[in-house]
Amino acid sequence: MNRIISIMPEIESEEAIFIDSLLRDKSEEQIKSFAMLYRNRRRDPQLVLFTALLGLLGVSGVHRFLLNQIGMGILYLLTAGLCFIGTIVDLFNYRNLAFEYNQRVAVEIASMI
Repeated sequence: MNRIISIMPEIESEEAIFIDSLLRDKSEEQIKSFAMLYRNRRRDPQLVLFTALLGLLGVSGVHRFLLNQIGMGILYLLTAGLCFIGTIVDLFNYRNLAFEYNQRVAVEIASMI
């Protein structure tokens, strides 16, 4: 896990453990390639939080679009964040939403390298 954190210090411990389990049998060069691709596609939990807060100002669903959940993004946009209830729930679950998205991205990238 230390080699993952040394290459990508911006990730949190739970995410580092998951990525370490994915890259256990990869070479150092493959890990560096993974890190470069992953950084470009990874979503920071703070960005998800900020865009979810936009939902309280009337632009609901932007965070769902960022997380590649197009259907939910459209639904949030048309229903004002499911009458703000969905947006409020997402404000509490923003870390989980970002982590689930990042897991999917990590698995996809790890299978490519």
